[in-house]
Amino acid sequence: TGAQQSATVANPASGASPDLLPHFQLEPEDVYIVKNKAVSLACRATPATQIYFKCNGEWVHQGDHVTQHSTDRSTGLPVMEVRIEVTRQQVEKIFGLEEYWCQCVAWSSSGTTKSQKAFVRIAYLRKNFEQEPTAREVSIEQGIELPCRPPEGIPPAEVEWLRNEELVDPALDANVYVTPEHSLVLRQARLADTANYTCVAKNIVARRRSASAAITVYVNGGWSTWTQWSGCSTSCGRGWQKRSRTCTNPTPLNGGAFCEGQNVQKTACTTLCPVDGAWSEWSKWSECGAECTHWRSRECSEPAPRNGGRDCHGPELDTRNCTSELCTHAAPGAEDVALYVGLVAVAVCLVLLLLVGVLVYCRKKGGLDADVADSSILTAGFQPVSIKPSKADNPSLLTIQPDLSTTTMTYQGSLCPRQDGPAKLQLPNGHLLSPLGAGRHTLHHSSPAAEGADFVARLSTQSYFRSLPRGTNNMAYGTFNFLGGRLMIPNTGISLLIPPDAIPRGKIYEVYLTLHKQEEVRLPLAGCQTLLSPIVSCGPPGVLLTRPAILAMGHCVEASAENWSIRLKKQSCEGTWEDVLQLGAEPCTELYYCQLEAQACYVFTEQLGRFALVGESLSMAASKRLKLVLFAPAACPSLEYNIRVYCLSDTQDVLKEVIQLEKQLGGQLIGAPRVLHFKDSYHNLRLSIHDMPSSLWKSKLLASYQEIPFYHIWSGLQPFLHCTFTLERLSTSTCELACKIWVWQVEGDGQSFTVNFNIAKDTRFSDWLVPDEVGTPALVGPSAFKIPFLIRQKIISSLDPPGTRGADWRTLAQKLNLDSHLSFFASKASPTAMILNLWEARHFPNGNLSQLAAAVAEVGKQDGALFSEAEC
Repeated sequence: TGAQQSATVANPASGASPDLLPHFQLEPEDVYIVKNKAVSLACRATPATQIYFKCNGEWVHQGDHVTQHSTDRSTGLPVMEVRIEVTRQQVEKIFGLEEYWCQCVAWSSSGTTKSQKAFVRIAYLRKNFEQEPTAREVSIEQGIELPCRPPEGIPPAEVEWLRNEELVDPALDANVYVTPEHSLVLRQARLADTANYTCVAKNIVARRRSASAAITVYVNGGWSTWTQWSGCSTSCGRGWQKRSRTCTNPTPLNGGAFCEGQNVQKTACTTLCPVDGAWSEWSKWSECGAECTHWRSRECSEPAPRNGGRDCHGPELDTRNCTSELCTHAAPGAEDVALYVGLVAVAVCLVLLLLVGVLVYCRKKGGLDADVADSSILTAGFQPVSIKPSKADNPSLLTIQPDLSTTTMTYQGSLCPRQDGPAKLQLPNGHLLSPLGAGRHTLHHSSPAAEGADFVARLSTQSYFRSLPRGTNNMAYGTFNFLGGRLMIPNTGISLLIPPDAIPRGKIYEVYLTLHKQEEVRLPLAGCQTLLSPIVSCGPPGVLLTRPAILAMGHCVEASAENWSIRLKKQSCEGTWEDVLQLGAEPCTELYYCQLEAQACYVFTEQLGRFALVGESLSMAASKRLKLVLFAPAACPSLEYNIRVYCLSDTQDVLKEVIQLEKQLGGQLIGAPRVLHFKDSYHNLRLSIHDMPSSLWKSKLLASYQEIPFYHIWSGLQPFLHCTFTLERLSTSTCELACKIWVWQVEGDGQSFTVNFNIAKDTRFSDWLVPDEVGTPALVGPSAFKIPFLIRQKIISSLDPPGTRGADWRTLAQKLNLDSHLSFFASKASPTAMILNLWEARHFPNGNLSQLAAAVAEVGKQDGALFSEAEC
């Protein structure tokens, strides 16, 4: 033992290879002693004849070593492994002087090698924190920093934070982070951050908890806008009127300050009392005239009626018979009587002749006899035409020459069978009108208002139609046969195209198209679903057409396959909503199909009913288009001035409703409308006003911004969401307003409106937002289509059969950028008819026939160019 303790490193044997020096396969590593448990240090070397530990410069006793011998299978060299244990008492002997360390020394025939030093430390963790978090009360959106300095310990303690005993993970909440000094920082305090916070320090020895710190996030109250002044309390004389406001913008929470000031204001008012009129005295009788009468008068002037008082009752002039030298008493002679009788007879004859002439003119003007056969009515507009080749300089088009030997005519109105009684044809139980019989029929013209009222009244007797609106502003209706037609609701972008032959020949359907307000129809939404389009009804429901009709309506979705799952929903007769089509997936039925374009969708349906487009977001990148529109009063008689900012779904029907509402309120448009992409990020929409000249204007909004909750916008069920900014000018002479309004989604991009206008100028309401659509809501027969009937039939017969080198309807679909719908077109009896119907739905009434003719000509068939250059 003494020899081992005094041993020194031997010199390598002469001629020994340095490769035979021992090298360590395992070296001792730093360890911590927890409580009173001894720790083990180990090392292993090859080739080695001896291995001993040396701790703090002194050799460890040979008896404290545990040695194992083995042989390295790959080299055949001897391997030695040695272990020792170090106790807490050994380390505490030198505690405070220096750190306790140990290292291995290995011998071989060529010399010695030392291992790395391994430090042995006693692990501990003090009980008391050097600094603990304290309770705080902060205003919403204020930043918070909670300090925490953990207790002293070896190894140093790790720190984590608990919120109401749940772990705070900065990786899951971007509003939270922990500083290198272990402080917890909340960037912007939210109501959800109101909680008890605890700092936890831990190492291998123990786990310590700080005292909990209660954080309260409060919201100071803000006044809502004043209500309108109430009517005067008295109907005559002096009284008072009042207006009120509530501390709800926002409502104070968690001990926040209540609004300062009055919630009710009163002011004196005076209402002028009505004064009933009274007659003055009668004047003197006039002289007796040649007619043997004289008169007297009086006036309603004592007093005259004022302030809504009643007028005088009774005659203003009084006459009576009298006699005088001027009065003649001779009776009329027989000659005068004969003269009067003759004049009356001539007048009666002239009136009768005039009536006969008017009736004859109207019969010729109408151009239709009451006994015209039904077949002539339905085919008169489509007499045979001759198709001649085009000029040499335009080989792609053919010129249509009319056959002048035939007579053509157009008609308007409803087709109704002649009936014996005055009652109009009624809807049977199956919602279909009875087919025209073999008898003769005539065209009836009536007042549109009376016809619409009668139409809605008859529909309302059916159980399914009780949910239809009673008015006709958002309804179009018409009577259609196999020639088809079109229904449109003006200024909404909603239309229904009934193609030719969709209604069986010999039948007549009364068809309607209705736009519903969201509050009229209950459309249940679940999860992340949102309404993307208006809710539209077309009917009668349950009607199966022989060819699909096309329903066109707007939508507000920024569609992307990876962000959205979009479904077409239809309401059954029992009132439940069902998914009938998922866009982008293979259709499970041939009754429905939908083409989604940038701002409109076109629904092919062989069954009429109630439809809506509903989307479900698949990621937070999904977004809807909002249209931001600003309105303000056209005139400002008081110091107070309101600016209304509407956040609407970007569809024409919603904008139409807001415009009608603002017309009633006397609003004018300020600034051009903007489009905002609202994302499914669960963040609210914020609105704020800035850059007002403080010397002229001030805002009466106490908070720095207003918010519209996320779900109110995302659901799409609340169409007229808006915020009102109430401003006050400091002088009635101030007429100019310049400011900027910011609208943005929290943690997203936004839009700003630069407002600069004259409030004293009476600006007419801006109708240019939705230009009035030209035409009638219902078009029947050829007037409803751009493509002439005979040319349409020629294109269909030419392109439906498979062509050489694909020169058929498939190529036409490709030329019109409709090749993504080939499978749907191919499933129909006439794919070309489906393509032309879709072209009609997309391009009426402004479609360019020349461009369509060019696309048909490019198909490559000899008979492909079938249009004239004239769009008629």
